[in-house]
Amino acid sequence: MFLNVLYFIYQIFWGMLYFQKPLLEKLPEKNIGLNEVKFLTLKYLEKCKKSRKFVSEDEHGVFRINDFQKVETEVLAQQKKIPAFLSRKSATEIHAFKKSLFHNVISYSGILGYYNPFTAEAQYNADLPDTYLPFTLAHESAHQLGFAREQEANFVGYLIGRNSKNPDLKYSTDYFVLKSILNSLVEENPEFVKNVIDNYSEGMKRDRNAEKLFVEKHAGLLDIFFGFTNDLFLKSNQQDGSITYSYFIDLLLRYDENVK
Repeated sequence: MFLNVLYFIYQIFWGMLYFQKPLLEKLPEKNIGLNEVKFLTLKYLEKCKKSRKFVSEDEHGVFRINDFQKVETEVLAQQKKIPAFLSRKSATEIHAFKKSLFHNVISYSGILGYYNPFTAEAQYNADLPDTYLPFTLAHESAHQLGFAREQEANFVGYLIGRNSKNPDLKYSTDYFVLKSILNSLVEENPEFVKNVIDNYSEGMKRDRNAEKLFVEKHAGLLDIFFGFTNDLFLKSNQQDGSITYSYFIDLLLRYDENVK
């Protein structure tokens, strides 16, 4: 009985949002070809190189956030600038970002952050490399706005960070987009992906290596288990699964065409 009541509350507070009109239907239709995706990749490679120049580094030359509170404030400010034709949801303007108490565990699960539908808090893993953190915050804040689907939250996170004047949020957003596109191409176009990575700036290469070391250090059975269960959860809630980038890239290209 307790579990049934809990599940009912979850559906009322959050689950019904999976059935709202997809963002894709609010953007013009567009046939996406491989050349367009490759062009977008090169575009974001240059964006990353540029935005990487304006961020700080630690003693190892890896990207470091100097003031995380400024990132949080900027995310809240950028929530108000999401185009009205995509969403008329009101910005929260409430600081409800929290470091997860379970960071030691979720570091081994592959989870970057999560939204608590019962408290409306955006939880994030503070142990992540700094390249992940600003965009993770933007992504979880998109959930706070009521975007339930993971790839739509990624897209809204992109909208929050794309024109930000905060260099940390801007670089983290550009870098997330670039990695997402490369992940979508790696199976069928490995040589192209390798060439793009080889053309990373030296700072980006150091950041990529820091991420790889973090992932390798925390790889294991827990990561596999959470990946499997998260995939099942997403598929049971009107989504394509955890390992999918096409919907996000489709949104990205359609929006890019629409705002020209």
